[in-house]
Amino acid sequence: MVPVRVLGLAVDAVGQPVVLLTPLDGDAPRTVVPIWVGTQEAASIGIAVSGEAPPRPLSHDLMRRLLDAVGASVDRVDVTRIEEGTFYAALTITTAAGPLALDCRPSDAIALAARVGAPLFVAEAVLEVAGVLEDDEDVDPADSEDKVAEFRRFLDEVDPEDFQG
Repeated sequence: MVPVRVLGLAVDAVGQPVVLLTPLDGDAPRTVVPIWVGTQEAASIGIAVSGEAPPRPLSHDLMRRLLDAVGASVDRVDVTRIEEGTFYAALTITTAAGPLALDCRPSDAIALAARVGAPLFVAEAVLEVAGVLEDDEDVDPADSEDKVAEFRRFLDEVDPEDFQG
């Protein structure tokens, strides 16, 4: 497993949110693993990564509070594999009964990890299959800035009621 961090969030050409993970080593050219996520999950990750507090608790805030209430903690998140374009993850928590690994969507695990400061890891096989080298010559900073600005506008305009089930 390779330790990673959330590099940022972006929006692809058709408006689908993408969370970008990159190894902590940070060598150039940088490897980026793009994971497409839902709009609500992207907003939740964005809020947590930015350190903002939503006006009302989101699902991942509730997850954190539930874990705190039962004396459990998040140890780590592992993006374990990719099959037919779908990423899979495991959330490892420590409970009074001992450690427990839970199958989960990467987007949910990342949103929770961002709230509690838990480390993120990606399997080497996932990096090999889904990792993209970010070559400075291929990256147009204006394009990246536009995508980030577009996603920030989305976060500014999103209404917490949009997340009600």
